[in-house]
Amino acid sequence: MRYRLMIVIFCLLLVAIAVQAQETLPVSVHDSTNYIRSPRLGITHISLTGEITSEQRYENALSLGAGWNRWPLYWNQIETKPGEFDWNAYDRQVEDDLSYGFQINAILLGRPEFYKDDVRITGLNEPIFSDGSDFAEPDKAINPDNPWANFVWKSVQRYMPGGELAREQDWPDEWGIRVWEVWNEPDFELFWQGTFNDYARLLKISYIVAKMVDPDAQIMFGGLLYGTQDNWLARVLAIIENDPFHEENNWYMDMVAVHNYTYPWRSGWLALVVNQTLKAYKLDIPIWLNESGVPAWDDYPGPVWAESNPDERLLRATAAQQAAFFIQSSAYAWANGADVIFFHQLYDDCGNQPPGTDFEYTSKQCLPGEICSGDAYGLFRNESSSICFSNSIAPGTPRPAAGAFRLMAEIFGSGSLENPRVATVRRRGIVITFDRPETNQRISVMWNRTLETGDIPLPASGDVGKLYSLVGSQMIYPDAAGVYQITLPAATLDNYPELEPGDVTAIGGSPFILVETITRPPTPMPTSTPLPTPTPEATDEASQ
Repeated sequence: MRYRLMIVIFCLLLVAIAVQAQETLPVSVHDSTNYIRSPRLGITHISLTGEITSEQRYENALSLGAGWNRWPLYWNQIETKPGEFDWNAYDRQVEDDLSYGFQINAILLGRPEFYKDDVRITGLNEPIFSDGSDFAEPDKAINPDNPWANFVWKSVQRYMPGGELAREQDWPDEWGIRVWEVWNEPDFELFWQGTFNDYARLLKISYIVAKMVDPDAQIMFGGLLYGTQDNWLARVLAIIENDPFHEENNWYMDMVAVHNYTYPWRSGWLALVVNQTLKAYKLDIPIWLNESGVPAWDDYPGPVWAESNPDERLLRATAAQQAAFFIQSSAYAWANGADVIFFHQLYDDCGNQPPGTDFEYTSKQCLPGEICSGDAYGLFRNESSSICFSNSIAPGTPRPAAGAFRLMAEIFGSGSLENPRVATVRRRGIVITFDRPETNQRISVMWNRTLETGDIPLPASGDVGKLYSLVGSQMIYPDAAGVYQITLPAATLDNYPELEPGDVTAIGGSPFILVETITRPPTPMPTSTPLPTPTPEATDEASQ
């Protein structure tokens, strides 16, 4: 009983501190030797294309433990006239990223107007090589009638380790880009209007050309949004399966990416959908969640007046929920087979608004035609010098989500994550557990899925555990029956429109993470049931 009382007091204290910390949660900046540089965690848009990225941006990302940066390499910004390539803006960005120790997930994206063929890319179905074939051999020339093949060839040749820029700048042998994502969200019409066949061809060209230039290049299937019930990955795999050379070319991909926003559960669902789709084709390919996040409504530039207006809060969260989202989303994704997780994004920058969008902080609702809200996606608020959203009352400071990212980097940044289990406990708590055999540890992520504070019993794996939250940590001890009695803070009602059965809100309560050294035999989780994980079926809505 004494330990249970300690946990209740501790949890209530954490909730109180969390409310006070929402605006000012500090992020420790560590000496460079202490940066985590997690191979499992990344952030989108750490650096900026076309302008010098400040040292502060890089230092902020490093202080959180990120190991990866993700950004698009826009073809239309590089090939400004047919056959004329200007790499200057990207040269600086690549060199700066690498000099700060980040690995790069580069997206091959865009199309110059002079290569436009209706919604397609000119020459996409032309042979890859000038001898009229698609077979890579040493010293083969790229077919000039296939401009996408030429763009991929030049991009990889320039930025691979030992490539053109590396030789020009005398870089260390390992410096360069190895992960090349082929387009962004090809299942979203805003980015891709071609057919499944067109994308399968785009992927094949990219794989063959990149591997010819750099055999160690990694080709990623562009991040899928799964905004409809159509299984885009399955549709493309069905096309590739008919290619007589797909097996010797690893189905023209080395990893598959997905994107998810707002609903943490869906991150695990997407990873599972991709996992099951790949298994249906007997494939074992890494899965990345390389965009995930939720914009805050209760912090500038979000609609801070929206507390009493649910429509304005649609698909948004409080800053505290934004932090909880990242922990819950990552745990779900890793438990269902994802390898690397990215948060979108480092700063608010301009969000989905045009460059130059700005306004004063306001607590009033917008008048018709007035712009007075934007996307507060950032781990950090914009600086007062930003070209967008420059009027934060706390410019350049971290949101609670920054602390969440740092906590995940410290606990999950490296080391194995084996034997994942997802369970509901007493219909209240979500508990996701991982084992780390090399350190004999068990890691449990837990949160409340209801709107009332409540207890869950958690069988102990050791004689003592370290319980982490977004604001601190404490050693806890099981009771005489070998069970931790943990009080989970209530979730806050949000405004997500499509919840799964049993969920009353998309983002659960403030999460806890328990780390134990295993000294006890395994005990079944009380009243445990798996979460629903439906798989979307392919439809015939989109044209082949």
